[in-house]
Amino acid sequence: MSPGSDPAERDPLEPTGDGRLAENIAYFARALREAGLPVGPGAVLDAIAAVETARVGTRADFYWTLHAVFVKKHEHSDVFEQAFRIFWRRKALIEKIIATLSPHSPGVKEEPKKPDAGALRAAEALLKQSRREEERKEEETEFSARLTVSEREILQSKDFAQMSAEEIAKAQRAIARLRLPDDRILTRRMTPSIHGKRVDPRRSFRRSLRAGGAVIDLAYQERETRHPPLVALCDISGSMADYTRLFLHFLHALTDARRRVHTFLFGTRLTNVSRALRSRDPDEALALCSSQVQDWSGGTRIATCLHGFNRQWSRRVLGQGAVVLLFTDGLERDGNDELAVEMDRLHRSTRRLVWLNPLLRFGGFEAKAQGIRMMLPHVDEFRPIHNLQSMDALVKALGEEGSADADPRKWLKRVA
Repeated sequence: MSPGSDPAERDPLEPTGDGRLAENIAYFARALREAGLPVGPGAVLDAIAAVETARVGTRADFYWTLHAVFVKKHEHSDVFEQAFRIFWRRKALIEKIIATLSPHSPGVKEEPKKPDAGALRAAEALLKQSRREEERKEEETEFSARLTVSEREILQSKDFAQMSAEEIAKAQRAIARLRLPDDRILTRRMTPSIHGKRVDPRRSFRRSLRAGGAVIDLAYQERETRHPPLVALCDISGSMADYTRLFLHFLHALTDARRRVHTFLFGTRLTNVSRALRSRDPDEALALCSSQVQDWSGGTRIATCLHGFNRQWSRRVLGQGAVVLLFTDGLERDGNDELAVEMDRLHRSTRRLVWLNPLLRFGGFEAKAQGIRMMLPHVDEFRPIHNLQSMDALVKALGEEGSADADPRKWLKRVA
């Protein structure tokens, strides 16, 4: 078999000499690299050495041995799991490979849990060559309706969780170009102004003293306008991982432009990553966020995390008419009345509370979950956030005071 052949078309059990295990791991690493994971030749050698040294005996041991070498960030776990399931899908393949290392190792047939996150990226990386050939044949024989729609429009409406690695990169570049509208608000602080209507006594007296007090030169002032602080509370549970990753790119673009953006990540605990997102490079900023968070793709305790925010951070970051973006699906792990109490406290501390929920991408969405019904009465707006179109709509909405289509009360009426 030629080195450039596609790994998905190759029979992993085809005799290749003494290096059959090494070649299979090398092909798997190449597929991971196509899916967007930073896997280099050094990692391939480390993986081969780790498998041979560990003397793995089960499929789970083999999975976690490769996972320990190839996965360096929390957000890469879902893609690795999908790629592992697809690449090693042949029945008893891993057991036969393990048998070459240890003939007496027991064979355990178990499949990892199939998640939705990262499935498309892994499948495209493993079937990249065959898909290109099929697309070329379709272009020669059939008319594709996709040609009537621009690539940009397709990208704008595509769900974040269904994007390939290449489309995610394009989406990140599009997000970097987003800019907030002019949403300045009046503050109680006064600033000097030529056309102000209010006299500034101190500056007027100083001007008069310069001329010896013979002439009174009046100075004027007016109320200062500022951009309100933007505070984001982002859910990083397993169901939100793909959406949170791109939403952090959006927050990084806003942080670079406004310098008054505070970002908090929460799953089972609350983590302040505002300083990490101030890094100039977006990839470096997200890597810093990932290194600080210990509960990425874990469970969700919204009430506990909101309690920690209200107690430790609300007085520090919610001043001067702050706008809060609550980014979560509302699926609370601990169902109790504390969630409503903490949401009410958060709502009273901010000028505007906007709830961004990816579940609104479904046309038949209904607010039936207990956590969602507890949170809705305490938010000002309820908006979807699952593609570039919804993100662009959010940017425009932040420059306004609200709209009827985002009224959370209509969702409660549907279930009542």
